[in-house]
Amino acid sequence: MKFGTRDNGTRDGELMVVSRDLQRCLPAGPDVTTLQDALDHWDETQPHLQKTADMIEKDLQLGSRTSDQTWHSPLPRAYEWIDGSAYINHVVLVRKARGAQPPETLRTDPLIYQGGSGIFLGPTDNIPLADIAWGCDFESEVAVILADTPQGTTKAQAEKYIRLVVLVNDVSLRNLIPAELEKGFGFFQSKPASAFSPFAVTPDELGPAWKEGRVHLPLKTWLNGKLFGDPNAGPEMHFSFHDLIAHITKTRAYTAGTIIGSGTVSNEDRSRGSSCLAEVRMIEKIDNGTMTTPFLQHGDRVEIEMFDTANKSIFGRIDQKVVPL
Repeated sequence: MKFGTRDNGTRDGELMVVSRDLQRCLPAGPDVTTLQDALDHWDETQPHLQKTADMIEKDLQLGSRTSDQTWHSPLPRAYEWIDGSAYINHVVLVRKARGAQPPETLRTDPLIYQGGSGIFLGPTDNIPLADIAWGCDFESEVAVILADTPQGTTKAQAEKYIRLVVLVNDVSLRNLIPAELEKGFGFFQSKPASAFSPFAVTPDELGPAWKEGRVHLPLKTWLNGKLFGDPNAGPEMHFSFHDLIAHITKTRAYTAGTIIGSGTVSNEDRSRGSSCLAEVRMIEKIDNGTMTTPFLQHGDRVEIEMFDTANKSIFGRIDQKVVPL
């Protein structure tokens, strides 16, 4: 199944069931008005949602056009937004960029931070940037949305708690990060609101591309209309979503609607490009001794999308422009 949250003038929007080709949608209600409703009562709502999804696939006349709607992020706000850094290549490059060494536990213990989740940007919302000196960067990622997930969930158990998969632009303010981390208390000002793809999908929609808690497909990013990178999100995701779930549940449980990000998708093969500016800048420093690529400027446009093996969009497109606050 595929879902989107239509902007109906309310804070949490209206849950819509979306056709597999992303062209049409039907309201999920009246008893399931928001995605959080559906997640809170998944066992009860799933049969109805599946029936609606089957209907829209069988009858090509059903539903309104998705292009006629304005879409929030699937969860316009969430109980928790937790982001990992599961791609070793990205960790190594970005740490070098700020003069830091990777942790000794790089390959054995996932890096995790907890971001702000009270306000998410919509997939086509502008990125407000008060000061370009802050070093605004995009980070193209995959994320999963969880069911109620108990403390002590093991890697082997984790799959059954993954309800949905989405894409993320985890916006970062790179020049604010070093000073914050030096305090020893983690990210805060350096992590403004993230944006998510217009549509969230159940893992079965990914077919064989969903394997062992990873999405084995390229994630494409464009900057100002030019392809910036298309690294494969699967093979080099060192810690799978199963690993990340086992890690975060070591000491506490999580409520339905919790979102976990993969971290910036990254491949060692440089021909695949990158999913953030920080990586490119570090490669420039390694190769030439200096960073020349600027961080995002006012007016820059970032687009993020993933396609299946038939070149059909799975989650729709994140399409954002950087604007002055």
